[in-house]
Formats: sequence, structure tokens, C-alpha cells
Amino acid sequence: MNKELDFVKGMFDKIAHRYDFLNRLLSLRQDVMWRNQMVRAAAPGPESRILDVACGTCDVALALSRHLTGRTRITGLDFSYAMLDAGKKKCAAQSNQSICLVNGDALALPFLPETFDAVFIAFGIRNIMNRPRALSEFYKVLKPGGKLAVLELITPQNPFLKPIYLSYFKKVLPLIGAFFSKDNNAYYYLPESVLKFPAPDAFAGMMSETGFSRVRFKPMSFGIVTLFVGTRQ
Repeated sequence: MNKELDFVKGMFDKIAHRYDFLNRLLSLRQDVMWRNQMVRAAAPGPESRILDVACGTCDVALALSRHLTGRTRITGLDFSYAMLDAGKKKCAAQSNQSICLVNGDALALPFLPETFDAVFIAFGIRNIMNRPRALSEFYKVLKPGGKLAVLELITPQNPFLKPIYLSYFKKVLPLIGAFFSKDNNAYYYLPESVLKFPAPDAFAGMMSETGFSRVRFKPMSFGIVTLFVGTRQ
């Protein structure tokens, strides 16, 4: 049994009902802009097949659907039933029928090789400890020439911003998150997972080692978030 996986899954099940609200609150709605940048940077053309890994409440999937005006097939995958249920309700509220939701594990994707034109994962890769294996899974299900887009929180390296960011991230954010989500662990886990995530150049190197070509990354919002894009050869 993977106790770490069970802990993370249980954590997201508990906070699913407040997840969107807290994302907007704690990021000052910057998370919406970050996802839109991700979509514009890597979205394939209409009639494509797209996989959104760790889709959560479908923010990325819905942004992709709007960007491509519904003319594509999007599969959202997550290991948390509660997050998928929240995403299903959000899609229904927006009368979106282009998104199919699947319960699954990023380390064992239930799809045939070379199925998708693009794979997206936003704020999910840091929760996967075996990142090389996850990247290999993403590579496997992409068609040749398909793109992988990864959006993730990163510890900023700016010497002036870093101490302010760490103070907010370690002290203020967990208190706000715990108050609104009623979960004392989730928003204490978040800073730990971000601090343990590799530096942008190191993660980009990991993507290259997996086989992705033309790997590039773009820091956003003073380096607290980074967008990575790579192409399957």
C-alpha cells in the first residue's frame, strides 16, 4: 500500500468543496491567469485529443474547451473522486459536454500509447514523488510531435522576494487554508511540497532526460510559478 499516495488522495477529497474558492483567494486570482497562459502556450488545434492529468475541478479542461470553442475532446484524470465530482458539477453547470472524466493514477495511465495530441498538468506534478515515471507515462501517451505542458508553484530565487514569500507561504497561507477548508493538514502540506520541488532548470532537465525535445520554461509572477513546455520527438 502506498501510504503517501493515500494521504494526498484523502487530503484532496477533504478540501474539494473549497478548492476553487481557496485557489482564487490565496493566489489573489492569479491562478486564472496562470492557467490561461498555459493553455495559450501549448494548446493544439481544434479536433485534437487532450489529456488533463490531476485535473481536479476541471479549471484547465474548461479553459482549454473555451480556448478551442468546444471543438476538441478533453479527458480529465484525477485520483480523487471528490475532486472529479466537483469538476463534473462545474462542467454540467456550464453545459460543457466536451470533457470526459476518469478516475486514475498518473503513474499508470489507462490509455493506449500515442493517444493524445497534448498533455497538461497544473499544480499536480509536485504531488507525484516518482516524477521520472510520471513523465515517462506522459511521453508514452503523447503522439509524436505532441506537447506536454506543466504548470507548477516554485520557490522564487529573488533574494528580496524569497523571505517575504516564505513567510507568507509557511505562516499565513496555512492558517487561511485551514480556516476555510476545515482541514488542518492540507495547507501545511502545500508549502512543504513546493519547497521540495526542484528548481526550474533541474525539472526541465528531467523532461529532457525523459525524451522531450525543445523543452523551455517561463517563470511568472516574480518566479512563484513556472510554466514548462516540451515536445515528444
